[in-house]
Amino acid sequence: MSEPPPLPPQNIPNYAPPPRDDPISTLIPYRNTPALISYYLGVFSIIPCLGLPLGIAALILGIRGLKLASQNPNAKGKAHAIVGIICGSVFGLIYLLVGVGMLIGIISAATSRP
Repeated sequence: MSEPPPLPPQNIPNYAPPPRDDPISTLIPYRNTPALISYYLGVFSIIPCLGLPLGIAALILGIRGLKLASQNPNAKGKAHAIVGIICGSVFGLIYLLVGVGMLIGIISAATSRP
């Protein structure tokens, strides 16, 4: 007697169908939210007075998004994460230097008064 064929898997908790390769996910990485948010924060970190906090947030989220894209290739968003990291770092550093320069100028002006 032959055995019946095995039944297909039913209700496996971690089973998910493989995602389709969606061209929209390359342009807008909706599966990689940290990379997408990092991109926008990095671009908007050019705004004076908001550049430093937005730059720091873009840097942190960009690193998270880059890790997620490396661990899960279907998440996409490496380019968005890299842009967020670069813009956030550059503009954040610029506004940090401007703030330190202003603080030094204020302190030196206050101490040089007769």
